[in-house]
Amino acid sequence: MKQVLFLVGSAVDEFHAELSRLYARDALTATADPGRYAFHIAYVTPDGRWRFPDDLGPEAIGAAESMPLSEAVQVLTGLRIDVMVPQMFCVPGMTHYRALFDLLGIPYVGNRPDVMALGADKAKARAVVAAAGVGVPAGEQLRPGDLPSISPPVVIKPVDTDNSVGVTLVRDDGDHDVALKNAFTHSGSALVEEFVELGREVRCGVVERDGELVCLPLEEYDVDADAKPIRLAEDKLARNADGELNLMAKTDDRAWILDPSDPVTEAVWDAAKKCHVALGCRHYSLFDFRIDPTGTPWFLEAGLYCSFARTSVVAVMADAAGTQVRDLFRDLVEDATG
Repeated sequence: MKQVLFLVGSAVDEFHAELSRLYARDALTATADPGRYAFHIAYVTPDGRWRFPDDLGPEAIGAAESMPLSEAVQVLTGLRIDVMVPQMFCVPGMTHYRALFDLLGIPYVGNRPDVMALGADKAKARAVVAAAGVGVPAGEQLRPGDLPSISPPVVIKPVDTDNSVGVTLVRDDGDHDVALKNAFTHSGSALVEEFVELGREVRCGVVERDGELVCLPLEEYDVDADAKPIRLAEDKLARNADGELNLMAKTDDRAWILDPSDPVTEAVWDAAKKCHVALGCRHYSLFDFRIDPTGTPWFLEAGLYCSFARTSVVAVMADAAGTQVRDLFRDLVEDATG
């Protein structure tokens, strides 16, 4: 029986910790196979301390002993973990904490820390995929005090945030300052990209199966040239009346799976495979594309993680292709453990 560790929480803030718990709770249920795996949980809090709770409920987390990294490493060693499943979405969680498991010699499912860092930096990621022949909108990276040289309409975004945090569509030169100030609130630099007219907006997942890259059915998002020209933070995450974090893009009116016969599919699949290879991805990858009115895909960003929750985008796409999340998880765990 394989000893499987789910690495959950955030070393940055409670928002990322809550997001991690939201996905990881469902992933633990969706991938459970008691005859094949014994699941363990490591939970990292924003102060950098570790806990090993029995589950991800607030009572279990609160009851678990809080310890520094030095003691946590001893626990990890004693558990004899066969494979780790990353569930942290903050930048240190996607990079430093994965690197720790490389140092400990514990394999994990998903992309290496250097690849995660590259994918999280929108300016670097677009430069790499552009060099591989993937279309990217004209763009430039700015720091505080810089002035944009690209004329509106443009999209201004922090260079290294997720979930459309700090993203603004600018249609007039006079709105540059406010949009840049908003972006710099969340990051030390901003990416200014030429606005690609709609079109459509889709995501493409890629998984490695038997040494081959397999593209999954595309997921399309609800956008409208007039009413919703770009997707904003409130289109992805929001809180309900009880203050709990909800995933907004999980209903049929906001996102849906495309039939692979859709005319945009082949071009997006070709671009996604190039992105996967160029960025050095392994096991799986996920990419956002804007489709212009002529049907040409333009790379927007990479999201190089999969939580294995049933609502996780890669899991939804795989299910549409006939692979349930439990089977996807099994195959990738086997690949990771060799």
